[in-house]
Amino acid sequence: MYKVFVNEKPLFLTNVISKETDFQLFLLESVDIVQLINKMFQNKIQKAYLYYPDEKEIMKVLKTKIQVNKAGGGLVYNKKGEVLFIFRNGKWDLPKGGTEKGEEIEETAIREVEEETGVNKLVITDKLQKTYHVFKRNGTYRLKITHWFEMTSDFEGTPQGQIEEGIEKVAWLNPEQIKEAMTNSYENIKLLFE
Repeated sequence: MYKVFVNEKPLFLTNVISKETDFQLFLLESVDIVQLINKMFQNKIQKAYLYYPDEKEIMKVLKTKIQVNKAGGGLVYNKKGEVLFIFRNGKWDLPKGGTEKGEEIEETAIREVEEETGVNKLVITDKLQKTYHVFKRNGTYRLKITHWFEMTSDFEGTPQGQIEEGIEKVAWLNPEQIKEAMTNSYENIKLLFE
């Protein structure tokens, strides 16, 4: 099962039909995906399931219905065990961004962390889960698939937020501060800390 966030509300891709009643169920093959996403953005639907019988094909089918943007990002630890966060659009987030032509996803993740935070000396230590969310650009809904990597850094300086990306603040947060930040973050970021 996949969990895609639409305006912070879950859209589950599933090959199982269950008897719960607190959500709406749609058939992935026949759903008007734009209409469904519109309803979720307008808060008319709080939670929905898209059903498709073949679990292995379910994401491929969704990708035929909505434009995809691929991104890479980092869950970066320093020597003290603190995690690198950015603050933008009024929420705590992790550094991430879209791939450039010919770039491997690991290269994207490292480049985006460096660009958005000024933190370098990054080493990928683990591949984490992917997250999925829908956003709107130039009037078109797009599915952002973010590939996350755990990283470490020996960076000693002061992180600097990328102003042109709207990053107001960059901070290394300890476990207590992370708990606090999660009360004002995105659902797909929270998944990385579960």
